[in-house]
Amino acid sequence: MLLMAVILTALLTRADEPVCSLRGRPQLPQFSKDGDITIGGIFQLHHNLVDAKPAFKGEPEQLKCKNVKFREFQFAQTMIFATEEINNRTDILPGISLGYKIYDDCSTIPLAIRAGMALVNEQEENMYSNKSCTKPSTVHAIIGPSSSSPTIGIATTIRAFHIPVISHFATCECLSNRNKYPSFFRTIPSDYYQSRALAQLVKHFGWTWFGTIRSNNDYGNSGMATFVKAARQEGVCIEYSEAIYRTDPREKILKAVDVIKKGTAKVIVAFLSQGEMAVLLQEMLLQNITGFQWIGSEAWISDKNLAAGESYRILGGALGFIVGNAEITGLEEFLLNVRPSDTPGNSGLKDFWETIFSCTLTTQNKTASVNPCTGSENLAEVKNQYTDVTDLGTANDVYEAVYAVAHSLHNLFTCESGQGPFAGKTCANKKKIEPWQVVHYLKTVNFTTKNGVNVYFDENGDPAARYALVNWQLNKESITKFVTVGLYDASLPEGQQFIMNNVSIVWAGGQDKVPKSACSESCPPGTRKAVQKGKPVCCFDCIPCAEGEISNQTDSIDCMKCPLEYRSNNQRNHCILKAIEFLSFGEIMGMLLMILSLIGACLTTAIAIVFFHYRDTPIVKANNSELSFLLLFSLALCFLCSLTFIGQPSEWSCMLRHTAFGITFVLCISCVLGKTIVVLMAFRSTLPGNNMMKWFGPAQQRLTLFAFTFIQALICTFWLITSPPFPNKNMNSFTDRIILECDLGSAAAFYAVLGYIGFLAAMCFVLAFLARNLPDNFNEAKYITFSMLIFCAVWITFIPAYISSPGKYTVAVEIFAILASSFGLLFCIFAPKCYIILFKPEKNTKKHLMGKVSSKSLSKK
Repeated sequence: MLLMAVILTALLTRADEPVCSLRGRPQLPQFSKDGDITIGGIFQLHHNLVDAKPAFKGEPEQLKCKNVKFREFQFAQTMIFATEEINNRTDILPGISLGYKIYDDCSTIPLAIRAGMALVNEQEENMYSNKSCTKPSTVHAIIGPSSSSPTIGIATTIRAFHIPVISHFATCECLSNRNKYPSFFRTIPSDYYQSRALAQLVKHFGWTWFGTIRSNNDYGNSGMATFVKAARQEGVCIEYSEAIYRTDPREKILKAVDVIKKGTAKVIVAFLSQGEMAVLLQEMLLQNITGFQWIGSEAWISDKNLAAGESYRILGGALGFIVGNAEITGLEEFLLNVRPSDTPGNSGLKDFWETIFSCTLTTQNKTASVNPCTGSENLAEVKNQYTDVTDLGTANDVYEAVYAVAHSLHNLFTCESGQGPFAGKTCANKKKIEPWQVVHYLKTVNFTTKNGVNVYFDENGDPAARYALVNWQLNKESITKFVTVGLYDASLPEGQQFIMNNVSIVWAGGQDKVPKSACSESCPPGTRKAVQKGKPVCCFDCIPCAEGEISNQTDSIDCMKCPLEYRSNNQRNHCILKAIEFLSFGEIMGMLLMILSLIGACLTTAIAIVFFHYRDTPIVKANNSELSFLLLFSLALCFLCSLTFIGQPSEWSCMLRHTAFGITFVLCISCVLGKTIVVLMAFRSTLPGNNMMKWFGPAQQRLTLFAFTFIQALICTFWLITSPPFPNKNMNSFTDRIILECDLGSAAAFYAVLGYIGFLAAMCFVLAFLARNLPDNFNEAKYITFSMLIFCAVWITFIPAYISSPGKYTVAVEIFAILASSFGLLFCIFAPKCYIILFKPEKNTKKHLMGKVSSKSLSKK
């Protein structure tokens, strides 16, 4: 027990003083320089790692990089240039020198995190021997890395240390999350703005159907997610979405290429890093897949390595947004004057130099190798992305990042006591600056570069979003150039952010017209879109608008109904006034009916004149001349009342046409009924002991006519008082025209009028039928029977014809029924009499009329 107590006491005593030691091998920077304040830098100086298979027999070898990236070396040297420039200035950080430590992450996340940790800690092994772990960071800010995924790894790893990370090329929108990355800043706009700009771009050119392909990393996945969201808000659709990574097996790349080949979309939005685009382009070239309009993200759209060689055959006419170009005075001279060094911590130019000049620098044991490098080779003779200063947009972001740190430190050092931003209005301890204090000053930094660009960070650590829209075009020397054809400025009001220059755009395949890419062709005015079942909203059928509906815009979702007095034209794109229809005197049908009406009235008048002229003849006297003249008068009124049905309906004509028709027809039928009763009574009075005629003399006949007509007049009066007919615009029966008609007002009253006429006609028909075989030479009952048969047939067929006739033909049918029944009565009752009066006067004698002979005997004579 005593031994255990001693051991436990020793362990607890040792725990009070923690000891740090370096784990693994120390990692030296590629470029370094001591200074009062050190700034870290992480760049992708190489593209990939050397493949190494561990033997599992000892400690694995240190990871080695391969494939030099000249553009990233330019960024690293830009950071060094900016640091040296600041050290030579007297207006920024006077008396304070800036140092730097620049590491290579080989485009991998593990090495990026390792470089970040190396910048936080010292890398000399003896510095940790038996020393406490509590120590300040070796750097006060980190510039880089050059892509989103490594940046996320670093920002997450060193978040607890509050060291500011300022990236010049990490555009993932996710890095704007202040809760996750409170000390992250960047000098390149977030993909949030680029994605929205790309969505507005495809909408601007009318592309509603396209494919997408993205890098399968934080940059591609986050950027594409934002783009898809913005694209849907713009009403465009995505046919397919593929994700690739440069280290994927070739089978997966081929699968993505196959999807592109089989797709119907002619526009492809590629949210790819330069590495993934290079892999995809290689396969596209092998399979000679051309004719697609490429829309690129800033990561590859201005990459001159991709634009070299045969790539224009695939990517010619590509469009995409880039960070605007800039000019950095003195940078070109600085870049061309760098030289390799054997100084520890400054060996970054070794692979760079050997790759450019295809030589070998002397090794550590000073032994010369084959084709040794002199170290004095001239970079001015080299043409690559390192020496190319025509496009310094991204390099300028590095330049601005260094200056942002310098201005923040300058504001920190120039803080006046009692006016500081910290608790109690204190300033930072200038002899012991904490990284979190630098973060505070970075949030409020605001300065203008020598190029007149205002640099500041918003609440998310992002700069103002400004892009240039570039188009891949060939110059006269057949070299691909990135021609600026438009601008995007997120600081401008909504709807004015996207501006096109007056520069002609070259499209895919060298065409001069905007290519079309749509799942379905636009629906022209006069049709509406109907989404195809199971497909995106951009796939639709064009359905013509129904009668009475229009669409006056392209791709209308719904058709609009025309106002009641309007109808749609044949193209269904405008509402036009409906044609007004009524039976007018000017049209052929109206003129024919009017002529028939006048002919009927004239014939009736002519017959009345004949009867009046021969009023003293037996045939006129025998047929009750008073009733005959009254019947002719009522028939003339029947013919003339049909004229009230022709012409534009008015309030008076509507009331007159139905009431006049009802009363005159009752008067007419009453006269016929009276004549029929007279025939029956006359026959009955000839029988012995029967004197019925005295009960149906002229006075009784007049009273009967008056009673029958008065009943109809009462019905019509009640109709006019309660709910009279009125002119109406019928807009519901037809969609293409307005029917001007007389609304019945009270349908029951109208049918009562017709029913009463029908009742009298039926009574007259029955009585006439009973008297048809009376043995007179001239029995009027036969003709009355036939006339009533015609009358009833006309009005029975009138009912279905009236109901089924459209528009003005309803009125025409009613007029025809009036005329037909009137002509039937006129000809059946009066034509035989006129024939005898005018052409057979020998039969117009009392003897002939009173002869009690049968029809057969008369025919034999």
